[in-house]
Amino acid sequence: MERSSHALIRALWPLTVGHLLAMLLVALPFALLVTLVEWQRPIQIGASLLLIGFGLFRLVNRRHPRALARIRSTQLGLWSFAVAIAHGAGLMLVPIYLGLCRVADLGSGHQALAALITANFGMAVLVSVHSVAMITAGGFAAWLVYRYLGLKFLSRSWFNLDATWAFSLMLVGAVSLSISLASPVPAY
Repeated sequence: MERSSHALIRALWPLTVGHLLAMLLVALPFALLVTLVEWQRPIQIGASLLLIGFGLFRLVNRRHPRALARIRSTQLGLWSFAVAIAHGAGLMLVPIYLGLCRVADLGSGHQALAALITANFGMAVLVSVHSVAMITAGGFAAWLVYRYLGLKFLSRSWFNLDATWAFSLMLVGAVSLSISLASPVPAY
């Protein structure tokens, strides 16, 4: 360390910052989970209202954003990642991996799933096969529409996907809001 006590003192700052960042990286997700549990009901109500509001917005504002007409592959990959995270891809498996679901409390279908998950390699293969099948099926359907029906069909067809999406957002938001309001407030 440059044979200097001052260099030693200066080195303490980066060491401290590195350790603090490491602790944050490990502790922050658990702290966020605790906060999420404590604020579960307000978060559910807020998310429900946000869904209803966004559905209303999409119903009123039917213009498709021009910025989304042509996007780069990296932007498409980032969008896919964000949407997968937003709808909880993989999150539904966390309680099982954490051992929060006991096999004795589960139905026969869930017991079979628990048995599959305990075989980690097998589960990874099944998840991979599922992902490939979904991407292949979606890609093939998109190719069929593009190749045989054309893009004009999508913009002029009787099936208005934007309105359907808006209504589904409002419906899911309303159902979620009613469930959140009907459930008793948990005591912590």
